Amino acid sequence: MTSDRRTLLADAALDVLAEEGMRGLTHRAVDRKAAMPPGTTSAYFRTRAALLTGLVTRLVHLDQAELQTTAEAFPAPRTAEELVNGMVLLTRQRLAGEGRRRSLARHACAVESARDQELRAILVPHDNAGREAVRRFLAAHDVSDVETRTHTLLTCIDGLVFDRLVNGGEVPREALEGLVAAALR
Repeated sequence: MTSDRRTLLADAALDVLAEEGMRGLTHRAVDRKAAMPPGTTSAYFRTRAALLTGLVTRLVHLDQAELQTTAEAFPAPRTAEELVNGMVLLTRQRLAGEGRRRSLARHACAVESARDQELRAILVPHDNAGREAVRRFLAAHDVSDVETRTHTLLTCIDGLVFDRLVNGGEVPREALEGLVAAALR
């Protein structure tokens, strides 16, 4: 029960952060969002730092699960077009519905992590099925310094997602094609 309640509260905290921003993230706001009695969030996450840590841990868990599920649903990319198709899917997932909620929360937490080493350690890019697919694709195409190029490519995609979160719309396919072409050079 404790684990389920912590997960429920972390999910509610994600909602609050996505809807109200970092300033709106309070124990009381999470209690309200989770439809729990006042003080419930504070009982499970005593401090704001503990609440943020719980939220970020849950966020990373959800992101990792999504990437694994997506990777299992699609074959590994063999061509640049297949890789771009996967990136189009990923950016659309990150800009709509549940993915948008997590993207908004992720970016707010990323800014906060600049001043909090514990959050930064949790948010640091993890090995996952998506990252591994890009790494293998670049290695199969004899790209030098696969790790750096994988990191750069995925960071650029994150930047494009951030831009579309702020300005609306989808990430243009042409932008993704250009990033993949640059990674392959």
